[in-house]
Amino acid sequence: MAKKVKLITSEEAIKEIQEHGEAGIIPLQTEQEAEEMYLENLPAHLPVLPLRNTVMFPGIVMPITVGRKKSIILVEKAYKKNEPIGIIAQRNETVEDPTGDDLYQVGTLSRIIKMFDMPDGLKTVVVQGLKPFKVTHIYSEVPYIQAIPEPYHTNDFDKKKLKSKEFNAIISSLMDVTSQYVKLAYSNFSEDVLLALKNMNNRIFFMNFVSSNLSCSTEEKQQILEIPDIIDRAMAILTEETKILQMAQLKVEIQQKTKVEIDKQQKEFFLNQQMKTIQDELGTGVDQIMGELKAKAENKLWDEKTKSYFEKELQKLQRMHQMSPDFTTQLNYLDLMVDLPWNQYTKDNLDLKTVQKILNEDHFGLEKIKERIIEYMAVLKLKGDMKSPILCFVGPPGVGKTSLGKSIARAMDRQYIRMSLGGVRDESEIRGHRKTYIGAMPGRIIQNIRKINSANPVFVLDEIDKLSGMNVQGDPSAAMLEVLDPEQNTTFYDNYLETTFDLSHVMFIATANTLNTIHPALIDRMEVIELNSYLIEEKISIAKRHLIPRQITQHGLKAKDISFSDNIIQNIITDYTREAGVRVLEKQISKLIRHRVYQIVNEDKVSKAIATEDLANVLGIPIFKRENELKENTIGVAIGLAWTPVGGEVLFVETAVSSGKGNLVLTGNLGDVMKESATIAYEYLKIHANDFDLKIEDIQNKDVFIHVPEGATPKDGPSAGITLLTALLSTFMQKQIRPNLAMTGEITLRGKITPVGGIKEKILAAKRANIKTIVLPKANHNDIDDIEQEYVKGLEFHYFENMSDALKFNFKQS
Repeated sequence: MAKKVKLITSEEAIKEIQEHGEAGIIPLQTEQEAEEMYLENLPAHLPVLPLRNTVMFPGIVMPITVGRKKSIILVEKAYKKNEPIGIIAQRNETVEDPTGDDLYQVGTLSRIIKMFDMPDGLKTVVVQGLKPFKVTHIYSEVPYIQAIPEPYHTNDFDKKKLKSKEFNAIISSLMDVTSQYVKLAYSNFSEDVLLALKNMNNRIFFMNFVSSNLSCSTEEKQQILEIPDIIDRAMAILTEETKILQMAQLKVEIQQKTKVEIDKQQKEFFLNQQMKTIQDELGTGVDQIMGELKAKAENKLWDEKTKSYFEKELQKLQRMHQMSPDFTTQLNYLDLMVDLPWNQYTKDNLDLKTVQKILNEDHFGLEKIKERIIEYMAVLKLKGDMKSPILCFVGPPGVGKTSLGKSIARAMDRQYIRMSLGGVRDESEIRGHRKTYIGAMPGRIIQNIRKINSANPVFVLDEIDKLSGMNVQGDPSAAMLEVLDPEQNTTFYDNYLETTFDLSHVMFIATANTLNTIHPALIDRMEVIELNSYLIEEKISIAKRHLIPRQITQHGLKAKDISFSDNIIQNIITDYTREAGVRVLEKQISKLIRHRVYQIVNEDKVSKAIATEDLANVLGIPIFKRENELKENTIGVAIGLAWTPVGGEVLFVETAVSSGKGNLVLTGNLGDVMKESATIAYEYLKIHANDFDLKIEDIQNKDVFIHVPEGATPKDGPSAGITLLTALLSTFMQKQIRPNLAMTGEITLRGKITPVGGIKEKILAAKRANIKTIVLPKANHNDIDDIEQEYVKGLEFHYFENMSDALKFNFKQS
């Protein structure tokens, strides 16, 4: 069968190799490309790669296997920096660590097009020769040979020589001899290759191509490379190839005369014996590999189906030729099967008190999550075996979602895996590639389980909300459905593994900042646990118990060298951070500790305690200082409470009226939902004007203006409904609102107050602003009960179901 070979230009070939590592390519170089390469300047210093068994010629693209340590360092550095290298043939190919004296003086300036990592640790580089050069001086042999090159002048592009009859006659003869030799020695090449050889327009490239493929010694090829005159070189190539052709013809004649018929059975026996002898000599026989795989398989806790499948695949490997590409693919596959922890589980720590202690040591608060883990451990201790829960921690950045997974693994005495899903767009990252593809590998789930050698780890799927949806490479989020479904993951199917693997004992913990971008079916398969932003009191406790001791240790200090009071920590939190978690807080604490280290090293006299002036000197002026309190009770201004991704905020709603036609004007960068709340509040006021001793005509003849300060910050949500209505009523009635009062709640046209979210964060914001009285929807009463009483101490809560009662309270002066 004819061998299919692509015939493309040199630049196209290089691009194809770089992108796909394409084999079977003959790059046909043009004369213009050859001349441009010849005119390229030599670098002042050139790393030299010694080459055994062959010679590199200009314009030729060829793969080279690199195994020597010096050579590997050279090619890795040159490929990474895209720098040229010099390739020079060794005088003696048996020398393992050649020096400058072991190399010829003339070599070929080359560039590395592509580099591949081989399974045995070697490197394969695809290089292209550019132009000949001569070594004038070798100035270093560490970490590899480095030389000072100079141009090696030839007359390859002498127009007069190229047009001479003598040269063209030699080239014509060379083409005929080459065609005869290819037909005789390489009968499996297709006719298009022979045609291409005959029609090569670049005669210099043709000469180099033939020289590179001559079946002669390295010394004879080197002599051809070093001939400076193009006509003399062409004649030398023709002479050498004619001699090789005559030898090949003679060999064919002898073989035909002495050919003996061998039946099929004898032939197979003879070849198998030869192959076995070679493998035994190399020490890499199939029997040795089979023995190692069988020894590993004996300890595997496979079920009968998996065991039978492994034995079938093992027999398939035994039938393969060791030099076949499929042999390595099959061997890698079987290595994966024997490396995976089939039904191998680590022993869980079932001492509930110890688990509780470890969880409390690592994280402050987060009682719901700790309670869920303890419940799971209790059932596991009682029942002895159960499927692991699939949890999803949802919360703002910096509240400890990822670190909590590591803490759970430590508490349960399990192996820990963290896999980041942010930016994953290829479904094969989850399910793996089919092993028939070049470079195929299992999915990241199986890969990670293989690394830790346990089938029941704590597996954190970090940033699952950043997982890409449907695209040209599949749908990774849909692929996760099987992984996170307790009814399906007992038989998880990886495309590379081609059999099922039990993931039901893996404790999967997904983390996310929001549920909005997660596939609905994926949410349905997980037990969602929300992590709210921390209160100031909680942040102070976390800083004292975790952040400050960690930073003191990391900076080489001791507890006696520095201390932080609660007031100082609170000032850092309120004046220099605005976040739901504690990441920025830890950075600010780190700045203060670094400054203290500098003072100690500089032998400055300092007190142990961090003072208020230290905050200004090290951290600068307060970043988030703002007016959170309403200094004087102003008509038409009400205080609302808002939730943001970085915690709660106090929201001021300002209203005013002027003569007009009843228009409602909203400003302050409000979202659609908040605009609807304002419209509902305004319409409710008009409908119930009589209830407030107002005339409908007075409202309809006024233009109403509602503004929420900090216009650069987008604001949205329904929870400002009660605040908007209170501010509007204050303006129309010209009556002051109860002082030191904040409120939150959604309203309806019927005057009902409906529950809202983010109560904990909103209460925190009110407390920061020194607001003591808070109005909430009655349905949110349970949210207050969930907050520890020490955090709401001193606050007064009032709950209402309808606006009429709430407004009576809001306008009653205390």
